Amino acid sequence: MDQFENLDKHTQWGIDFLERYAKFVKERLEIEQTYAKQLRNLVKKYCPKRSKDDEPRFSSCMSFYSILNELNDYAGQREVVAEEMGHNVYGELMRYSQDLKSERKHHLQEGRKAQQYLDQCWKHMDNSKKKFERECKEAEKSQISYDRLDNDINATKSEVEKAKSQLYLRTHSADESKNEYAAQLQNFNGEQWKHFNVAIPQIFKNLQDMDERRTVKLGETYRSFAEVERRVVPIISKCLEGMVTAAKAVDQRKDSAIVVESFKSGFEPPGDFPFEDYSQNLSRTGSDNTISTPKNEGVVKPDPKHSISKAAKNKLWLFGKKPKSPPSSPPPAPKFASDPIAFCLSELRTVKPRIASFRGLKRGAPSLEDFSHLPPEQRRKRLQARIDELSKELQKEVDQRDALNKMKDVYEKNPQMGDPQSLQPKISETMCNMEKLRSEIHKNESWLSEVEGKVSTRGDRRPSADVNHHTPHGRERSEGTETRCLCGNEFDDEFDNDDPLPVLGHCKALYSFDGQNEGTLLMKEDDVLYIIEEDKGDGWTRARKQSGEEGYVPTSYVEIAMEKNSKGAVTYI
Repeated sequence: MDQFENLDKHTQWGIDFLERYAKFVKERLEIEQTYAKQLRNLVKKYCPKRSKDDEPRFSSCMSFYSILNELNDYAGQREVVAEEMGHNVYGELMRYSQDLKSERKHHLQEGRKAQQYLDQCWKHMDNSKKKFERECKEAEKSQISYDRLDNDINATKSEVEKAKSQLYLRTHSADESKNEYAAQLQNFNGEQWKHFNVAIPQIFKNLQDMDERRTVKLGETYRSFAEVERRVVPIISKCLEGMVTAAKAVDQRKDSAIVVESFKSGFEPPGDFPFEDYSQNLSRTGSDNTISTPKNEGVVKPDPKHSISKAAKNKLWLFGKKPKSPPSSPPPAPKFASDPIAFCLSELRTVKPRIASFRGLKRGAPSLEDFSHLPPEQRRKRLQARIDELSKELQKEVDQRDALNKMKDVYEKNPQMGDPQSLQPKISETMCNMEKLRSEIHKNESWLSEVEGKVSTRGDRRPSADVNHHTPHGRERSEGTETRCLCGNEFDDEFDNDDPLPVLGHCKALYSFDGQNEGTLLMKEDDVLYIIEEDKGDGWTRARKQSGEEGYVPTSYVEIAMEKNSKGAVTYI
């Protein structure tokens, strides 16, 4: 019991040490969180601000971006370390510290209660002892008083009897105090034995178990602290291996090829300069042995096509200003008599389309619409990119048209859901945008054909969605029809005015169509047909052959030229 206070101090020190370690873990995980945050900010700072398509495709750049991704994953692992330290180590330590404080408080209270009970028993024993001592002294006084009166011959009998009675009472009280003192002493001795041999050893044993469990818990958290770090080491090793792999992927030859491909101009190297003889007008006199040149023989006349001048030098110099070539005009369209449908279409086509590729052009940039200011190879790439962008925009418009047509069909079948006529302005606007986009695509393909030196292959770039329209009754296309690309944008003018009946335009077949179903028209590749009725949104166009046979053909199978009232221009669909 003499070490109770020391044990109290020791157990409190143990809890304080545990909380000190918990504070260390908290500061460590905060360091990990800060480190991971700084790594992520570093990766974000050096990541490309533009899209990956706009970034250079050099292997050195791609490897650096791979290293940034691996470093970002590495930062994620540091965050995992901080999270698991906070949950498995710091959080566990703080919960255990609270439980430990409650248990220690309970054991110390039990020890104090046992000590208080023993002190109480001692007080009872001490009080009975003092009482017994007092009673004995009073009895001795009564004994002396009785003996004095009994030996005194002058004392009366009543005085002696009274002293004797008093002695008897004091003696009896002393005997009772003695018995009480003996009982209290026996009880105290028993409680003291139990206190020092049972209660206090058990309390000390509980405190010892508690302190040992605290020590074991510290060892477990030490191990967890290391295990958290060790579990992420394989993943961190993979991140580092990824960085090494990215470093090995750097290919100088590939990067050089990309540079060559990016800046290849496509200009032909200049030819040899011709020899210009300025001495042909000189008169020569010499002996017979002098080698002379006949007047009209051996004289190299300057070729006016190869005369050296400033203009010629500019043409021969690879990086000189290239004269702009006029853009190729669309194929000639037959001049048919105008009708109301063509007039309405011409009015719709005058609306400015929503072309996404023009939105990105900088204001005041010294670039031409056909990119004729660029070298041929760079011009080809820019035109191809614009065509792809316009095709994506056209695909969106086609999807929107199909959705509006489906909605209109639903409204027509269920008038309570909406008015089908309310969708007509939006459908007309979408059709107008489609016409404009197709016109822009054709114009850019013509410029691309000019650059490539061959006829534009419009069939390769026609959106596939145009073929997937709903087929009207009696116009179902046969299954298994093979769609293939065919080049061809030229038309024969001999079919312009052969048919006296009013037509809307003419078309050229890009693919063969069997026309087996009722109402369809058989056509072969490169056939030229007259357009009688336009596509109503279902993917079919009504056409007529030169022989007079009429029927429906898939709109996506033909290249259509519609007559326009303004200046005889045509619009390609």
